[in-house]
Amino acid sequence: MGKKRANAIRTGAGQSAGNASASADVPVVGAREPCPCGSGRRYKACHGREAAHAVTELVRRPFEGLPGECDWVALRELVPAATVPLTLKDPLPDGVPSVTLGTVLPMAWPGLRRDTGAVLLGLQNDAASGDISRDLADTLHRALTAEPGNPVEGRRPAPDGPRLQDLLDPDAPFVPEVHTGFEFWLEDADAATGEVAASLERANEAAIPTVRLTGVDAAYWCETPEKNHLRWVMPHDEDALLDALSRLHAAGTSSLGDGTRLVGSFRAHGLLVPVWDLPVGMGADDVEKPAAAFAERLAETFGRTEPLNAEERRARSGFTNRQITLS
Repeated sequence: MGKKRANAIRTGAGQSAGNASASADVPVVGAREPCPCGSGRRYKACHGREAAHAVTELVRRPFEGLPGECDWVALRELVPAATVPLTLKDPLPDGVPSVTLGTVLPMAWPGLRRDTGAVLLGLQNDAASGDISRDLADTLHRALTAEPGNPVEGRRPAPDGPRLQDLLDPDAPFVPEVHTGFEFWLEDADAATGEVAASLERANEAAIPTVRLTGVDAAYWCETPEKNHLRWVMPHDEDALLDALSRLHAAGTSSLGDGTRLVGSFRAHGLLVPVWDLPVGMGADDVEKPAAAFAERLAETFGRTEPLNAEERRARSGFTNRQITLS
């Protein structure tokens, strides 16, 4: 979770500490407008400095505390086309029948209010701040009141604005539906013509075939020309997970069957994502049972507390040396 901002901010030149206001009490205004605190300085040179710092500070795990955190990460970084119905804590406004999260929206819009009033929220967009959750919450909040038939443009959110954790029902299920293409962009994709149909076709052709496994959480099979892969977002503590993976790898039990190999991992939004290479002929259905069996071996390995032996340490070093971070 993001660090809480200090209650008081530094005072500028010529502004006494006694007149400083808590940044949370100062409204966000235009950068060149007078600061609402009454200092006589422009906002960008006064409280806007603190606001800009708070907004750009990177939140390591932006989806922490949301149901399905691992799937949020997967949909943000791995999955081309998927949707998830979202349930808000508060009742939907009149005229908004539903809210749906989508990986990518047409024209890379952050949000969209359909002609019917339904809201689409895009997940794979450039973040305006260092907190993706706050960016998405700001877009969602504006989409709920946008005129039907209009997109919602991106903007920098207020540093003290709500986050997704403030808006979404924490008890609602989060179960992605992975699609073969982007027909979910349109309420009647079969009726698409002209440039709309051409744009949809181009997007579909670029999408890598992806399937979410059903037997384990947040594991996604994908197909590429050279080989297939399984990318599995895991919620465990990183050090403990690396130790467990290293033990299994050293014991020769980290694969998912003949021709498969655990090749490493990457870090995305504070979580570790192990990656396996799979043979071209190994489909998503073929990897379901091996993945479930691996999950059992992994769970058993977490119970071991003895230090890693030399071979296990070498395996761990190999994993960490090949690790990258997506943020």
